[in-house]
Amino acid sequence: MHVGNVAEFNAEYGGVAAGPDHYSCLAVFAGPCPSAVVLPRPVDAAWIAGLSAALGWGEVAVHDGLASDGRLSAAITARPDLLAALRSDEAPVLPWGRTAAFERVVPSPPGVREAITAFESKLCAHALFSDLAGDHPGVVVPAQRPVGSRRELRRALRRARRAGPPLVVKTEYGVGGSGTTIVRPGARRTIPARGEGLLLEEYVPGEGPYRDPTFDAVIDAEGEVHPVGTGAMAVDGTAYQGVTVGPGALPGPLAATAERFGVAVGRELAAAGYRGWYDVDFVTGETGLLAPTEINMRLTGPAVAFTIAARLDRLHGGRHLVRTLDRLPLGARLPPAALRAHVERLTEVCRELGAEPLVTCPTAAFERLPYLGMALAARDHAALDAAEQAVRWANRALGAMFTEVGPAGGPVYWPRRRRPRSRPASA
Repeated sequence: MHVGNVAEFNAEYGGVAAGPDHYSCLAVFAGPCPSAVVLPRPVDAAWIAGLSAALGWGEVAVHDGLASDGRLSAAITARPDLLAALRSDEAPVLPWGRTAAFERVVPSPPGVREAITAFESKLCAHALFSDLAGDHPGVVVPAQRPVGSRRELRRALRRARRAGPPLVVKTEYGVGGSGTTIVRPGARRTIPARGEGLLLEEYVPGEGPYRDPTFDAVIDAEGEVHPVGTGAMAVDGTAYQGVTVGPGALPGPLAATAERFGVAVGRELAAAGYRGWYDVDFVTGETGLLAPTEINMRLTGPAVAFTIAARLDRLHGGRHLVRTLDRLPLGARLPPAALRAHVERLTEVCRELGAEPLVTCPTAAFERLPYLGMALAARDHAALDAAEQAVRWANRALGAMFTEVGPAGGPVYWPRRRRPRSRPASA
């Protein structure tokens, strides 16, 4: 039974305002075969039905539209029937993350919440990385220090803007890149001049498809660490956008280094009392060494890709590549019926290219800046790349009906204006 309490977790540990986060839809992929899903936003029944058909789930009970403010645990406790179902032990309960509010729904094992609070902290995670790195020659830990005062913060930012080197400013807690800013020479963006809870970290330069690796694993009830895999994340600035997992997603030596270090981190988390899914994110420097940046002690965006890949491997055999694209811009706002028609066309195109598309986040398609979350599965990288290109093109093409040519000859997306009808002059 999957619970999409994403907004709750982000508000508690990420400093992100509570609200019915579209990302909560990803909770449906918390495990390979859900029996029920609990979501704050209303979702189209056809979405779940399509996923169930593609992934062999069977019937999935959907409890949706429960919390317009994102406070899902409070909404569950106000529903005695749903609360009883979650507490019935009929099926394991997989929340997106363990929060204080969810403790009143299904309490976590002793020590879990304390471990999350400790190591979701980027300060504590950095200390752990530093303790472990000496035994891992392929890993280098970037220098980090807490901000001592407002004066120190202003001085460091001024130095980074004037001459560099670039500097990373982080809040102690943050999710998905929130609370993290890269300050480069010439940058004009300002950061609030406060010294509490901010960290200054060495910037690790690097580029290319393997710049942002991740390692995911699960710690079982007995404290054993079970590696799930490694993947290549797509990061825009500091914001996570998606991931590619499966054979060849990372070069072998890089994946092996990430796994060895990630398992060592997991053993320390287990000793501290943590149980459940976690990941360790890295940046690959110019020298090829891995710099660990944070620990996520919850379900994650990459968890979606891993669970989809595992399910497809079991259903169809072999190994699948899966690429998640969490925020694909749409060229037009689409209500549910129009979105279904669009996805049907995307499915036909992707299958012709040798890929299987799955919608992961459908609820933002009618927002002011509409977007769609998708996962693409294929047997090889060429099919995956071709399908991504086709999906991005088709999404942009939705805006054609609202396009006029701008002054510079480029497209400008707004509805065409109708010319006023001429009227006879009044007598």
